[in-house]
Amino acid sequence: MKSLIRITVALLAVCALLFYTAHALNKSSGGSNKKVLTVYNWGEYIDPSLLKKFEKETGIHVVYETFDSNEAMMTKIEQGGTNYDIAVPSEYTIEQMKEKHLLLKIDHKKIPNLENIDDDFLDLPFDLKNEYSIPYFWGTVGIVYNPKLLGKGYDFDKWDDLWDPSLKGKVVLVDSAREVMGVGLNSMGKSLNSIKTNELKAATDKLIKMAPNVKAIIGDEVTQLMINEDAMVALTWSGQAADMMSENESLTYSVPSEGSNLWFDNMVIPKTSKNVDVAHEFINFMLDPKNAAQNADYVGYSTPNKAALKLLDPEMVNDERYYPSKETRENLHVYKNLGLEKIGEYNEFFLKFKMSIR
Repeated sequence: MKSLIRITVALLAVCALLFYTAHALNKSSGGSNKKVLTVYNWGEYIDPSLLKKFEKETGIHVVYETFDSNEAMMTKIEQGGTNYDIAVPSEYTIEQMKEKHLLLKIDHKKIPNLENIDDDFLDLPFDLKNEYSIPYFWGTVGIVYNPKLLGKGYDFDKWDDLWDPSLKGKVVLVDSAREVMGVGLNSMGKSLNSIKTNELKAATDKLIKMAPNVKAIIGDEVTQLMINEDAMVALTWSGQAADMMSENESLTYSVPSEGSNLWFDNMVIPKTSKNVDVAHEFINFMLDPKNAAQNADYVGYSTPNKAALKLLDPEMVNDERYYPSKETRENLHVYKNLGLEKIGEYNEFFLKFKMSIR
């Protein structure tokens, strides 16, 4: 009898321990804990002190994870392994996520600071009425270069300038199919969103003629290459160019006159969110003018927050390299969701170009 009692007591103790352990693990992972917010964002795309400020003001702990591509981010959210409460995809990815029912609708009544966003960045085609997304940063794709090293005669007003024989082995390109294929398409006066195979082939053939000029096709490493003057010319995004120029005053940035990409990154609430109210609170926090200005100053990209602009350095805000005029923006184009099949074709042509570089 005593043996039976001891066994029963032991079983109860084990059950209690298992329950406590499961509860502790669930709490630490933020499973159903309403005091945890899990944010999924691009690397170095927020001022870390803002996360600490949000935690201090709200008592909500922020778990911050990063991704390096829209595709990787969407795949992880689609798999549902982590309960992300906030993500920051680009415009064409937002379209894809809506189609796949990966996003929750946003309650604008819970985001009073939405009034600080410039109307030019609201109600855009990829998310009419901003039902699923709220503007975060925007910018352009262009060319950053070093006139000191190159000498006079270079302004990169035309995409064709990248084909100049004098640039042999001096051009660095970002490792991204849409951006690089876009250079070829734009240089021929074709749409960045072309779905015509013959145009994509023609763009690739033209890019291959640029191959002798290409020093490397890389990712974020381009920033240090340009800062350290180990490269002279690079295809990059405006905010990344701003980072480079803040470290090396010899650098400058140009958006060729034929046109380029105008991109938008927006905050969304994935369907995996377990803390929807907290997610709204975080979005509203990031749209506060002081917080938005601090974030823009830290990250270097252009803010859509009109109230924040008044708090930023006027020299930066009035610099059309970062804040192109409305007239200039009319010649810039937003990437559309072209579908998996066509994006696969872009990737295949891009790979063909990469293989041509020795």
